[in-house]
Amino acid sequence: MLPLPLAVFVSLTITYKLERDAERFLNLAGPALESLAASCPWSCMPIVGSLWTQKAKRWTDFLIFSVSRTVFLHNTDAVVQLLKRCFTATLGMNSYPLSSNGGVGALLGHGFKSHLCGGICPVAPGILYLRVYRSVRDAVFLTEEILSILMHSVREIVSSGLPREKLEKLKVTKGGTKYGQVSLAASMTQVKLAASLAAALVWLSGGLMLVQLLMKETLLSWFISVHQSQMEEKSDGMVAMLGGYALAYFAVLCGAFSWGVDSSSSASKQRSHISGIHMEFLPSAIDGKISLGCDSATWRAYVSGFVIQLLGAVGEED
Repeated sequence: MLPLPLAVFVSLTITYKLERDAERFLNLAGPALESLAASCPWSCMPIVGSLWTQKAKRWTDFLIFSVSRTVFLHNTDAVVQLLKRCFTATLGMNSYPLSSNGGVGALLGHGFKSHLCGGICPVAPGILYLRVYRSVRDAVFLTEEILSILMHSVREIVSSGLPREKLEKLKVTKGGTKYGQVSLAASMTQVKLAASLAAALVWLSGGLMLVQLLMKETLLSWFISVHQSQMEEKSDGMVAMLGGYALAYFAVLCGAFSWGVDSSSSASKQRSHISGIHMEFLPSAIDGKISLGCDSATWRAYVSGFVIQLLGAVGEED
């Protein structure tokens, strides 16, 4: 049932006599086995895992973890769900014990550990994504999915715990710091966290190539396109505004990860070229030469946040 290359590799490794240096053998054979399994049908790794478990029971947890990752290598929907879990864990927007407090600790957990509470411990979503992202065949679609999840997260941040009928009646207080029961400052902190995570995931998943695609095509297409979710939520001014700021932080952080903020660096020339294309889009849209499909509040917040971030970077450099 196994493809020939994988079957040969399993036959060679499973007959190897395990000595005290078995951990070194696992470190060598494990990654090779996973790389081969990534290009084989999804059912191959469970077969390999069942064979190896009979030979080395102390590797059961490692094999279970490796087998569980197989679905992400063959199913893009599973990858999208994993990305969503990364956001909900980081923002602390669910009741799952491992991620109830949010933050980096919930995203990465305590690594991969065994025999917690009598068995393999839950693996944090960030750790799982770090183990599977290299094997995702279509890295380009990740940019659009991460952008979509970021905007959905903004909605979740604002609505966090509020019924929809109350959310639609939120009003600004005299101090301008709250929309009903939702603190603008607290929401902005969460939005920045979500944008930071989104930028880190884009950079991790595709590096410079995905960042260039984001700045030259993906973001511009997003602003031009009409989004059904925004059409349904025209009354949610806070969602639209925070969405614009989230995109601004997201774009600037992606650029910082790729090209840095130092104009004397070797990447500064490339930064000027890519950011120049993006900057040409801004005045054209402001002047009405380009028709925008996104919410006007989102666009204004994006332009404001993007410019403020750029000016802040220039000021720090000076």
